[in-house]
Amino acid sequence: MQRKAYVSGVAALLAVLLAGCTGSSDSGGATDDSNPGDSGTASATAEPGRYRTLPEPCGVVGEDTLDSLLPGIQQLPDAEQQEKAYEGTPTLTYDTDRRIGCRWKVESADATDHLLVSFERVVSYDTSVSDDSEAEQLFATKQEAADLPEPVSPDGDAGTASTDPSAGGGGSGSPSGSPSPSASNSASPSVSSSTSPSSSASTDDAAAAELQPRVLEDLGDEAFLDDQLAGSGSTAQQRTVTVAFRTSNVIVTIEYEEQPATVGAVPDSEEMQDRAQKLAAQLADALAD
Repeated sequence: MQRKAYVSGVAALLAVLLAGCTGSSDSGGATDDSNPGDSGTASATAEPGRYRTLPEPCGVVGEDTLDSLLPGIQQLPDAEQQEKAYEGTPTLTYDTDRRIGCRWKVESADATDHLLVSFERVVSYDTSVSDDSEAEQLFATKQEAADLPEPVSPDGDAGTASTDPSAGGGGSGSPSGSPSPSASNSASPSVSSSTSPSSSASTDDAAAAELQPRVLEDLGDEAFLDDQLAGSGSTAQQRTVTVAFRTSNVIVTIEYEEQPATVGAVPDSEEMQDRAQKLAAQLADALAD
């Protein structure tokens, strides 16, 4: 009986020692997990984007603006056709909470005009990346795909950019499609001695450079414009002006196309760009409200 008591006492002592070791380990674990700074950093999430909804795309463009962009509306024979033209057609989408758009198409005696306005609300599924940052990366990819030419330097180095066939406006030295000054001068019986051909060409190059595809300032958080001319002088030439901008986590894209009814006619670049930019400014203001 005494031997059993001794064995039981040893076992009890070992149990106490083991319990002490275990308590020390638990205590150390609690100390490691008690750093609130590390825990807070790990659980932090990025800020959500400003926009949780999108506007109704076919109702965001006013009738006065559509009259400017689609002049053929006023040539439609009756009020019912005009009303239908103003309404536009919603683009096919499977998630109206994230991507929406509207199309308009109007034919007239002079040209066929198309307009597409689309909105994309970007949401990041990575809690460490904000919606704005995700939209910024997506917009950068969109701008890179547009392959904008290098900006023209202010020292007058505009000839290469404005006459490159791969540049916007179909590569014409005059994106608006108007004859070059040299051609006009050659047809004229007399040319003022104060204007040299080289100075006229420089002026034409500078004007063309202002209309080339480019980054836009003062429109949303970032924006760009692209201008492409398809076709040749022997066929109907179609010009497409694209204006895209980002405001917080929403990306807006405007595609404005015109194809004249007359073969060889060239849609006016400056006029189309001006109309598209005015619409973009209106949409940016609408999103800001």
